[in-house]
Amino acid sequence: QVQLVESGGGLVQPGGSLRLSCAASGSIFRVSARAWYRQTPGRQRELVASIRSGGSPNYADSVKGRFTIFRDNAENMVYLQMNSLKPEDTAVYYCNLVAGNPGATYWGRGTQVTVSS
Repeated sequence: QVQLVESGGGLVQPGGSLRLSCAASGSIFRVSARAWYRQTPGRQRELVASIRSGGSPNYADSVKGRFTIFRDNAENMVYLQMNSLKPEDTAVYYCNLVAGNPGATYWGRGTQVTVSS
């Protein structure tokens, strides 16, 4: 069983920064991808950023140049550095992990990010 726990969310003013963290624990092997998604009420969960093992990061157009995904494989951590935050970035952010063979998808419970003055 794999557990994902997000942290680092909160209230920030427009133009500010936050760093989200996701800690993975449990029986983890053959991690193929880590990602961050976000969701607002009434809307589908959307991909924010992803990084595959041995690959380059990918970002949603809306966050390119402002957000950075990076990981620490030794610690089974993945991070999302969010700069120049906008009110439209307000959402619950979820950590995602794909691992195993065949790949199984795991989710955290989410962390709230609110961008408001």
